[in-house]
Amino acid sequence: MKIRKATEHDASSIAKVHVDSWRTTYQTIVPDKFLDSLNYSDRTKLWEQNVTKNSVFVAETDNGEIVGFATGGKEREGECEGYDGELYAIYILEGYQGKGIGIKLVRSVAEELVREGFNAMLVWVLEANDAKYFYKKLGAKKIDTADITIAGANLKESAYGWRDLHELT
Repeated sequence: MKIRKATEHDASSIAKVHVDSWRTTYQTIVPDKFLDSLNYSDRTKLWEQNVTKNSVFVAETDNGEIVGFATGGKEREGECEGYDGELYAIYILEGYQGKGIGIKLVRSVAEELVREGFNAMLVWVLEANDAKYFYKKLGAKKIDTADITIAGANLKESAYGWRDLHELT
């Protein structure tokens, strides 16, 4: 498995991973009408922009298939004091989860943030999403909670953070 920086040419593959992993990860958490509304075309346009604005890394198989991605940058909300960086998103196709790809992707984002002068990083995760255990396993501590509404569903999300990015690099 190769981890590399994404380019604009990867946008459609990233979009496919994004939509497909949302549909499997959140199928019992987020309303079906929202998951059904996700489409590759809209997400491709989003990722064409995102790869030029943010650090985006992809996990690519030996035959060139993108099976996961992660992106991060400056912390967006400013509500968690001491956390200047943020892991914005990490998604891996269901069949490739549990194989160490997530750790490699998180490390790639953390290393990029360190190079850019960031010291700490947080990630927001829906409380009903088992990904919180992945972040805890990587040493993240729960630092905040918030309410969020997705397609009319009231959900809880939590921020998990690493005070020292060097713990991940």
